[in-house]
Amino acid sequence: MDSSDTARSVKVLVLAASRAGPEDAVAALQNKSHKCLIELDGEIMLQRVVREIAASQYASDIYISIEREDILREIPLVSTMMDEGRVHFLPAGNNLFASITGAAEAIQDPYPLVVSTGDNALHTTEMFDHFCKAILNEPLDGAVAMTPAATILEAYPDGKRAFHELKDGGWSSCNLYAALTPKAVEAAKVFETGGQFGKRPIRILKAFGLPVMLMYKFRLATVQGIADYLSRRWNISLKIISMPFADAPIDVDNPGDFTRTQGILQKRREQG
Repeated sequence: MDSSDTARSVKVLVLAASRAGPEDAVAALQNKSHKCLIELDGEIMLQRVVREIAASQYASDIYISIEREDILREIPLVSTMMDEGRVHFLPAGNNLFASITGAAEAIQDPYPLVVSTGDNALHTTEMFDHFCKAILNEPLDGAVAMTPAATILEAYPDGKRAFHELKDGGWSSCNLYAALTPKAVEAAKVFETGGQFGKRPIRILKAFGLPVMLMYKFRLATVQGIADYLSRRWNISLKIISMPFADAPIDVDNPGDFTRTQGILQKRREQG
């Protein structure tokens, strides 16, 4: 870490629960007992996620929120890192909000806490470092990573993705969040309904209220403009971190995502 960066590190929460177990469409591709155990380009998905985070100059302890510890013990690198005290198991809550609040209560000195997910198979150490540097260089309560649609379409012009279309263009969530104070964890209550706001717009109304729903539907505000509105409403400092990485928003939610992610990882390996 260079002298211009803060010396602070972050603790990391990886949300890896899968309610469907072996019946999950992705897990079923390889007859796995859990989605996070599938292999992508020869490496178990959750192992890949943890390995990239662990290599970050900012990451200290890593906590994995999942149904059972024995699932993690099936993953060689993760099991070894658990024995070394670098990775820790946390029981998953009934929803995203419960998992995040449960983690904040269970982790000693949890802040700053960066939250990621176990199916972000294309996230790299570089992406994680970019996000952490941005959140640690100014006083914030919370932050959300988003990639501009233009960045994604430049890399994948034929890609079909649903963007959050706002006054400053389209955006896509990267499943990377930061809680630097307890205020941000309280604000995470919006995820009690499960997230997926772009796919289920009615959840925007229920989670954020009518003004945000109108800003979103009619593109009346920029992405940071909505964050500023919520900052005032919730009395927190919330920032959108723009990610210059086309792959950052791609996760493995379904078999189509699996095929696409597998192809991108193979191409990365071939290109060195």
